[in-house]
Amino acid sequence: MTDTQDHLTRLAEIAPDSPLAQARATRQAATDGIEASYQRLFAPQDVGGFGIAERLLLAQRISEWHGDRQLAAHYAQLQQAQPADGPRLQAALDHAERLAFKPAGAEAKHLQALQQAGWSLDDIVTLSQLIAFVSFQSRLLFGYRLLAGLPVATSGRAPVRASAWRTASHTTSGRHAPPAFTSQELGWEPWIAAKPLEAFDEPGKALLTKFGHADSDYFRLLARDHAVLEQRTITDRAIFYTAGGLARQDRELAAAVASKVNGCIYCASVHARKAAQLSKRAEEVQRLLDVAPGGILSEGQGEDWRTQIDFAAALSATPPQANAAQLVALREQGLGELELLDLVQATAFFAWANRLMLTLGEPYDD
Repeated sequence: MTDTQDHLTRLAEIAPDSPLAQARATRQAATDGIEASYQRLFAPQDVGGFGIAERLLLAQRISEWHGDRQLAAHYAQLQQAQPADGPRLQAALDHAERLAFKPAGAEAKHLQALQQAGWSLDDIVTLSQLIAFVSFQSRLLFGYRLLAGLPVATSGRAPVRASAWRTASHTTSGRHAPPAFTSQELGWEPWIAAKPLEAFDEPGKALLTKFGHADSDYFRLLARDHAVLEQRTITDRAIFYTAGGLARQDRELAAAVASKVNGCIYCASVHARKAAQLSKRAEEVQRLLDVAPGGILSEGQGEDWRTQIDFAAALSATPPQANAAQLVALREQGLGELELLDLVQATAFFAWANRLMLTLGEPYDD
């Protein structure tokens, strides 16, 4: 690896004294967390059974599927060796392609297929983190380039619509599954075993305890690679809980919109509930949740949220479809560079979060 200094600055061609550079400096904790996440995934201290050659090839393919040629070229340039071809690599590519385009179509059997192809449980978690991170990374770069006034590849200006979601009545283990998007609290169960707390080494236990996740199946699953989980958690908190910039409820709204595009009922339930509580606009949040597959997500919303919803939905598409006209509309509403950066980063983060929740387990409501 040769990119040890904020690789996104170079890939997005961010000028040092530009408003975007200044906004990212204001959000330095997020900038640092994103860079550290990248380093943990592509220059880890311990690769386990998941080699660097495999990681870079997968990242290149994922970047291509998300429509980012520059990012794909970046990963291609870093490759110094080709991974061994065979069932193991093909299973990972199949998994990556599914997560790129139809994460809500993932099922428990797909993780079983990875295990049968030779992937350990720890490496499945790292693989899923890598796929989801590059999905996030590609949207960050798209949003940064758009903010910087650089050309971006987009296929049109038609609104991005709500996607389908899982409609099975029960989870794999037999629990009742939520039939539709909701702001009610849901449970979530993993498809591969979450490690019991006592099975972790001391750094792993300390990390889970530090962030209050020792009792969470989801986080004890992700903690199979606790180096990546640590930086992902830091990034999450730096994007959503920092002062100033875009109002917190609007960041939560962006997370709910991305979850509607990706078909993630669990994530939408958490962040729609937060958006409603903070904004006191529960009826409008419920209207968003109620949009059926194929529907326009911003329909019936007020002007401020309609513009933000359309942008967040477009950035969440695969490949992204956000455009300069949407950015102009947001600026006309009074959003400055820091607010726009927050909107991009909050939306993009759920390209990462949704792809973990949807493909490592499923929600239940009993």
